[in-house]
Amino acid sequence: MHNELTKNDIKKMEDEIEYRVQVVRKQALEDVKEARAHGDLSENFEYHAAKKFKNQNESRIRYLQRMIKSAVVISDESAEDEAGVNNTVEIYYEDDGSTETIKLVTTVRGDSLEGYISIECPLGKALLGHKVGDRVLVEVNDHISYYVVIKSIQKTDDSGDKIQSY
Repeated sequence: MHNELTKNDIKKMEDEIEYRVQVVRKQALEDVKEARAHGDLSENFEYHAAKKFKNQNESRIRYLQRMIKSAVVISDESAEDEAGVNNTVEIYYEDDGSTETIKLVTTVRGDSLEGYISIECPLGKALLGHKVGDRVLVEVNDHISYYVVIKSIQKTDDSGDKIQSY
């Protein structure tokens, strides 16, 4: 994974870090203090739950910071008639005759169950730069490949997209 992110991805991650540091961290610390005051820590479920939540928050902050630090900033702009990051693409699968509408996104926003396909996965890589009507070979590995045809491309933005949790 190359951590290819758009400027907007990085902005969303920085906003999440700020929120987690300014709001969530303070609340998590307060929850730990309150639970600690209840007495015996060995059998105090609230204390263990509060510590776990605090640690998860700190882990998420570190994860986001590492992603930003190692990111390669890419443009989310593409020609009007070609598939690019943040574009919604309708594709036709030649092998079974089905169609699907997907959105090409960066890895941190990928969610194949919701139709958000990473530009680093085989399908996303194959579609980048192609135009409506193009027949595109998607190579999954050395032994598996299939063809799709691009039916339509819509320019969309990433305003409603969420950064993946892990």
